[in-house]
Amino acid sequence: MKRVFSGIKPTGHLTLGNYLGAMRRWSAVDQHEADALFCVVDLHALTVDHDPGRVRRLSRQAATLLLATGLDPRLCTVFVQSHVDEHARLSYLLECVATDGEMRRMIQYKEKAAAERARGGSVRLSLLTYPVLMAADILAYGTDEVPVGDDQTQHVELTRDVAVRFNSRYGRTFVVPRTTHPEVAARVMNLQDPTSKMGKSDDVGPGVVYLLDEPEAVRKKIMRAVTDSGNEVVHDREARPGVSNLLEILAACEGGNPNDLAGVYETYGSLKKDTAEAVVELLRPVQQRHKELCADPAYVEGVLREGAEKAREMARPRVDAAYRAIGLLSAG
Repeated sequence: MKRVFSGIKPTGHLTLGNYLGAMRRWSAVDQHEADALFCVVDLHALTVDHDPGRVRRLSRQAATLLLATGLDPRLCTVFVQSHVDEHARLSYLLECVATDGEMRRMIQYKEKAAAERARGGSVRLSLLTYPVLMAADILAYGTDEVPVGDDQTQHVELTRDVAVRFNSRYGRTFVVPRTTHPEVAARVMNLQDPTSKMGKSDDVGPGVVYLLDEPEAVRKKIMRAVTDSGNEVVHDREARPGVSNLLEILAACEGGNPNDLAGVYETYGSLKKDTAEAVVELLRPVQQRHKELCADPAYVEGVLREGAEKAREMARPRVDAAYRAIGLLSAG
C-alpha cells in the first residue's frame, strides 16, 4: 500500500476550511486506501509567540477532533509529533542538506518576516527552518503521498528537492513524495474577506466557522457572509469571490458542482440559507462524536500513546539509516 502522511498544527481551533480542505478526505479516503499516518504537529506551533498551556489544550483538542471526524486507529496511525523523537533527529540532518536561500524563498516566512520587521521586531529562527522539520515529518516514514491545501504545496516541493539531494549525495535513503489535492473546496475562504483563506490562527470573528461552533453561531456567520455587487448568483472566483466561496462550500458539503449550483439560486439569501443548513448538518456528527470522546479522555490518550509507538517503529530504521549515510558513527 502507498503511505500517506498528513499533519495538523495546533495554533488555533480547527475550522470548516480544515475539514473540507483536508480532514474529511483523510477519514473518507486516505485511511482506507493507504498506510496512513495523521499527526498533530505541535513542534510547528512553537515557531511563533505562544502560550504553553494553550498549545497543550489545542493539541489535545486537535487529536480528539481527528478521531471525531472519523479517523479509526485500527485503520491508521494517529499521534503527536513531539512524542516521536525521530522528527527532531532527522530535521537537523536535513538542515545540513537544505540551503539558506531555499528557506528564505518560502512564502509564509517572507510574509511573516516582513510583517514583523515592519513592527520593528524579528521572527524566531525556527520560523525560517520549520519547512525542514516538515520535510523530516514526511521523509521519516517513507511517505508516498502528502494530501495538502494549496498553501502547503511549496513546502512539499522543498521536501522533494531535499530528498533528491540527500539521495544523490549520500545514497538512496528517502522516498520522494508526491503532492495530492482535494478536488473541491481545497481552500475555503474567510466569510468576511473571501480573498483570504479561512485560517484557524485568525482572531475569533464572523468570518471563520469553527468545527465546534454551535449551530446558531454557524448560521449567523454564514447568513452574514460578505457577497458581491450585483444580485446574480455566479461561480467566478475572480469577479465574484464572496458568492463563489459560498457555492464551493455548499458543493463540498453536498457533493455537488459549484457551477451547477449557481444555476439553482436566484438570490444570495436563499444560497446563504441552504449553505448554512448544509454546514450545520455536516458538523453535527463530528460535534457529537467529539463530545463522546471528551467524556473518555483515557481512550484518546491510549490512541496517541499507541500511535506514537507505532510511528516510532516505522521512522527509526530510516532515520538511523540517514545518520549512517551522512557520515555519523553508529551508537552501538
